[in-house]
Amino acid sequence: MATSEATESLVNVLRDTIVALVRQDGPDLSARQFGVFLTCYLEGDAQTVRGLAAALDVSKPVISRALDRLADFDLVRRKADPADRRSVLVQRTPAGNAYLKDIRSILRDASNGKARR
Repeated sequence: MATSEATESLVNVLRDTIVALVRQDGPDLSARQFGVFLTCYLEGDAQTVRGLAAALDVSKPVISRALDRLADFDLVRRKADPADRRSVLVQRTPAGNAYLKDIRSILRDASNGKARR
């Protein structure tokens, strides 16, 4: 497959995935919130506000606002770091794990050419 065809295929998978997420009855996340969510769930180490800001190259207030929204949907929780009270740990939740599982299923369907209705 040529590079432009591969790129076009990836763009189609992305579009189909986003459309499926928009259609479902679930969290309506901005691209930034989605990026923070995926970073929290796909990185192996525990995340902090400071670490997320550095990883995504945005300010801590930007991360805090995104985490506020993710917490509204019970996709993450914040907890004071017992090792450093100045630091806040971002915890995964069962609802967030379920949402990630759903995203993976939607991506799998989209990459197999099965758009969800």
